[in-house]
Amino acid sequence: MRFKNLDLNLLAALDKLIRLRSVSRAAEELSITQSAMSNALNRLRQHFDDPLLVQVGRRMELTPRAIALEQPVRDILVRIDAAVATPPGFEPATSSRRIGLMVSDYSLHTVVPPFLAAVARKAPFMRFDVKPQQSLPQQQLERGDTDLLIAPGIYCSPDHPSERLLIDPMVCVLDADHPAARGKLTMAAFLDAEHVVMLPPNAGESYAARVLREAGLTVQVAVTSFSFASLPDLVRSTRRIALVQGRLARRMAKLGGLAVVDPPLALPALEQCVQWHSIRGQDPALEWLRIELHASIAAAPD
Repeated sequence: MRFKNLDLNLLAALDKLIRLRSVSRAAEELSITQSAMSNALNRLRQHFDDPLLVQVGRRMELTPRAIALEQPVRDILVRIDAAVATPPGFEPATSSRRIGLMVSDYSLHTVVPPFLAAVARKAPFMRFDVKPQQSLPQQQLERGDTDLLIAPGIYCSPDHPSERLLIDPMVCVLDADHPAARGKLTMAAFLDAEHVVMLPPNAGESYAARVLREAGLTVQVAVTSFSFASLPDLVRSTRRIALVQGRLARRMAKLGGLAVVDPPLALPALEQCVQWHSIRGQDPALEWLRIELHASIAAAPD
């Protein structure tokens, strides 16, 4: 099918080429040969009268024309997927839909396990791709890289609907033998102590780092980790402190050897939300999954 002399089949190729900046990787994702993808790129270059991708050293870079096309092309494909690829009906017991979930490390260890366990009992044939939250998760949502985004409300896009899932206060995790574990953690002790902190692999900022920065506090970082879930274990048998979400802290404290105490000042609690693309607001599968997500959180022990 053509629209104004453009073969619309080329849009999927253009989308992959722009996002991956590689002919071979784009061909692999679309399950076509590299020569077929090269041919598609040549046809796209002819149509737009622009090279679109150019070799710069060992890398392929986008031309200004390709950059301008990136979002409109992605938006078109997301809308086509929502309108054509999404079945109109949904029966949990028989559905074999594959759902993309983009979640933080915190959600992966607290919210996701009971949710997927509950869904498995009612929709045994559904499949899930759990993906790590990026530094700008709203962009992944808008590009159609995920069906549901579970992220702090401050990282959700104002352009798409969302629902609050839970409120989780920030707490400090200490070794059970830490002096502050038997009393109140003072500001002086908090600032004098060495801290274990999470640095997101994508060079973003963790929620804990954000609230400390906004409170004007600078802590002494002794250990960094790419995983929030590892922080409680990394303070065990030390005099270090980790600032983490309450649900995660209490989950780890149940393993023993740790204490959970309040920080020396009130810090904004984490507001965890679920968000979906606005054009998928009527998708019955996503609507059902959101209901199950709320129910699993309400039923899970805090």
